[in-house]
Amino acid sequence: MSSTSELIARVDALLAQTLAEQQHRWSSLQQDLHVIFEEIQALVLGGGKRLRPQFSHWGWVAAGGDPAASESTHIGAAIELLHAAALFHDDIIDDADTRRSRQSTHKSFSANHATNGWVGESRRYGEGSAILIGDITYVVSDSLTDSLSPAARLIWHDLRLEMNIGQYLDVLGSARQTRDVADADLICRMKSAKYTIERPLHLGAVAADPGRGSAMMPMLSAYGLPLGDAFQMRDDILGAFGDTAVTGKPVGGDFREGKPTPLLARACAAATTQQATVLSMVGAPELSDADISKIQQVVIETGALQAIEDVISANHSEAIAALKKNEMQGESFDALVHLADVVTQRSI
Repeated sequence: MSSTSELIARVDALLAQTLAEQQHRWSSLQQDLHVIFEEIQALVLGGGKRLRPQFSHWGWVAAGGDPAASESTHIGAAIELLHAAALFHDDIIDDADTRRSRQSTHKSFSANHATNGWVGESRRYGEGSAILIGDITYVVSDSLTDSLSPAARLIWHDLRLEMNIGQYLDVLGSARQTRDVADADLICRMKSAKYTIERPLHLGAVAADPGRGSAMMPMLSAYGLPLGDAFQMRDDILGAFGDTAVTGKPVGGDFREGKPTPLLARACAAATTQQATVLSMVGAPELSDADISKIQQVVIETGALQAIEDVISANHSEAIAALKKNEMQGESFDALVHLADVVTQRSI
């Protein structure tokens, strides 16, 4: 859709302009601050599917908002920066080596500390720097939402809170080795599904028209929640079985970190005693590639991989069935049907 490509171009331009302005402002104060915005620019402008801005935009259009309005672009850019802030922090939590095929920020800053022979522990310097860069990104994100109405602002707050609550549940689930299917599905929904699809839709719709947007929220939830779950489940599959050269992330990372994913929970629920022994290795950071291969094979043999594929397919159908074309404005219906295909069939 040409309108989608135009939206992404506008969001990218606003992101580039915003970060360039912040970089100029702060590097003028102290030259060393330049690197902060180099890191943010590298992450934000160096890739990404811009899915969240697309969902917020089509929520905006569905409620009657002008497709060319700058406020929709600001909302999309704000969500994209919020997502980037979460990625800076998530890479520390997961101790990830790479992000989008480049060295993660905390690892890069740690290496720089060691190379320069600075005082203190290199790891703590790298992680501390990345936490602060994530916080700065979070604040810049919020600055782009100044024009939101009070009703939309409440949704923005919920979106951010739910994202962080979900991340905490993910950390807790990893520590406790949560393997319960219902718990894993809740974590999936809270840590990604809601802030990727449902809440951006709500935010765009209510920002465009508080009355009409609020009335549309149940329909948008009926579409966004199952689709958001499917999006995260696809992400889990890519993390477990994807090609690093394509995804930019190490294969099997979730297994090494012991992530409480719906995929793993279903494998554990269906595992034989022998298979359960293999799955008990999940969460050990020293897992070899051969160990990862064994775990992958068990996930397939238990039927968990196919079960998740079936859930993704069912959720895709449920999401599309929830949309009421006669209640939606502009091209929003066709765009959201297309996005449902994109998020469930993606390979990155």
